[in-house]
Amino acid sequence: MNFTHLLVEDRGAVRWITLNRPEKLNALNRATLGELHAAFEAAGSDDAVRVVVLTGAGPKAFVAGADIAEMNGLSAIEGRDFSRHGQRLMSRIEHLGKPVLAMVNGFALGGGLELAMACHLRIAADTAKVGQPEVNLGLVPGFGGTQRLLRLAGRSATLELCLLGQPIDAARALQLGILTRVVPADQLQAETTRLAEQLAQSAPQALRGVLDAVLVGGETSLEAGLDYETQVFALAFSTDDMKEGTDAFLARRKPSFTGR
Repeated sequence: MNFTHLLVEDRGAVRWITLNRPEKLNALNRATLGELHAAFEAAGSDDAVRVVVLTGAGPKAFVAGADIAEMNGLSAIEGRDFSRHGQRLMSRIEHLGKPVLAMVNGFALGGGLELAMACHLRIAADTAKVGQPEVNLGLVPGFGGTQRLLRLAGRSATLELCLLGQPIDAARALQLGILTRVVPADQLQAETTRLAEQLAQSAPQALRGVLDAVLVGGETSLEAGLDYETQVFALAFSTDDMKEGTDAFLARRKPSFTGR
């Protein structure tokens, strides 16, 4: 697929998607949101892709937020539609059925943090900063920030970030559970690649099962979540990968998973 605002590259079974608007700090406008949705649709339907890494071009930003110049002229109805457009993308990423890693190489603010939080793992440079600064523009987060931040970091941290509108450093974000891990900036690419390749060697159906159990079961009661986990667990026994994994363990060899 040809994109204007994205770079897409396959490295083995890992698909790298890079937002490529460095002159705008990779800000999210409607065109970019549309391209991201198409890129993730393609990644989700391609069996050769087992893991996706999402990052931003340039040395400064993962995504510095939504495109303020574009938002400035929106009516209330257009703002609602823009919010829903962004939320559809975040839900598509979250429910891709394959692990998605955000490689946070710089600022992840507003829509950028919302985009990172829709990913399943967030690996950040120690120089990165994250935040929800929408209140400083007379706005509130519109791409799921209040809800995913609440689920990741709790009410107190969500209110702190959304009410004060001030970014926090990577160390504080890690402490709050917003980031998965933080590494020195010069090790970010290598660490993200290592994790992505590790995941790419795992059983795809098992990874999907974990994602489903956490994302779906986590939004229900404990009893309903446990029942859902049992169903996902039982389904794994019908896969070739489960037989391969257990056979390899008993034979003390490395498994070779096919995704079936």
